Amino acid sequence: MKPIILISNDDGIASPNLRSLAAAIERAGIADVLIIAPERERSAASHAITLHKPVRIRQHGPGWYSLSGTPADCVYVGILKLCPRPPSVVVSGINRGYNLGSDVFYSGTVAAAVEGGLRGAPAVAFSIDPSPERDVEASLPFCLALIASILDTGLPAKIVLNVNLPVKAGSRYAWTRLGERSYRDDVAERSDPRGEPYYWIGGGVASSQPQPGTDCDAVTRGIVSVTPLHLDLTAQEMLSAEKHPPLDGFEHVSLERQKQ
Repeated sequence: MKPIILISNDDGIASPNLRSLAAAIERAGIADVLIIAPERERSAASHAITLHKPVRIRQHGPGWYSLSGTPADCVYVGILKLCPRPPSVVVSGINRGYNLGSDVFYSGTVAAAVEGGLRGAPAVAFSIDPSPERDVEASLPFCLALIASILDTGLPAKIVLNVNLPVKAGSRYAWTRLGERSYRDDVAERSDPRGEPYYWIGGGVASSQPQPGTDCDAVTRGIVSVTPLHLDLTAQEMLSAEKHPPLDGFEHVSLERQKQ
């Protein structure tokens, strides 16, 4: 029995990049493929889960589904309801546009992979240069090689891979840390035809800091960036009482000592 790869994204079920990636995996014959993606674009949805209204599924063909929810919803429903057995890998993408640095906190693409990781599946998110010159087909061999490696060896617990592919991915890749990417902060106030105000949020990318060893550095140099993300966000170095001034009138308790 072949392993199952669950594929999602945040660009929506109609994304040509999603179809290219799914077709490449199917041609390679390394796994059965199950696609469940949002019915429309849900970029920057982050890790939102739909709790206040029903989500509806529509089947588009064998193993192809869209959901009226977020990328995280898609993976949640896919694993718990649609997969006949647990997925061996959860794949998100290929997103149209990079997810570098702090983008990982906003990205629906990364969130879909993180949801897979939270549910115990090895997971990877793929994103590609947003320019018209991007070559998705050229990036597929690297995507397939990485997915095959994950199928073979798995990933450490609580680790999700965030991959950014340059305009035309070659044979070079690097393990990177998150870089710094800044945006123009902007909230534009406008009026609708009835004179009522509305707001348009976000001013686009202002700059990135290609510091050596970062994801921004790699893609700037035309190198595929692979960034391991840890799902435990605890700042371990801050847990020691010696790191903090005492709080007047309160006793600090060491839970680790209590265990002993």
